[in-house]
Amino acid sequence: MKIISFYSNEKQLLKKAIAGSRDAQRTIYEKFSPKMLSVCRQYIKDIHFAEDVMVNGFVKVFKSLNSFEHRGSFEGWVRKIMVRESISYLRKQQFVVFDDDIVEKKERFNEEATSLIDVEDVQLLIDALPEGYKMVFVLYAVEGYKHHEIAKMLEISEGTSKSQLFKARKMLQENLKLKGISSWLKSKSN
Repeated sequence: MKIISFYSNEKQLLKKAIAGSRDAQRTIYEKFSPKMLSVCRQYIKDIHFAEDVMVNGFVKVFKSLNSFEHRGSFEGWVRKIMVRESISYLRKQQFVVFDDDIVEKKERFNEEATSLIDVEDVQLLIDALPEGYKMVFVLYAVEGYKHHEIAKMLEISEGTSKSQLFKARKMLQENLKLKGISSWLKSKSN
């Protein structure tokens, strides 16, 4: 069975979605929802809550489609909405605390051990960060925002953004070392 695309052009697809075409909206949702769920999941640990946030984000996307000005990519525009929706969700849940008092650990680094860590392990390590650290880390390292943009979005100072990123990286490095050593020891015992 050959699958034929209903819309060959993104601008045409967007025009139809703005006009209220459910088929066009479904096409947009099906095209972008997997990527946008991963964006929401980077901020929100629980996949079910991340899905809820993504759906709410798409509601906002469809309500404000006519404000998309075709400057830059449509996917990037949708991604920004998902990031803001994720941050808004976390604020409403009062999960975000910008903590400066996290104790730092000192461990020896083992490169062989950390090479055994996979992407899922890294995501779990990011999930284990305090929410304030995690949010700044993802906005900066994954999404590519600058500190002044992060500060504005999170309503914190630029210095706090830089401090949170530094501490997040440090905590990730320490946890990667510990995770790597644990994985390495398990691989040696098998």
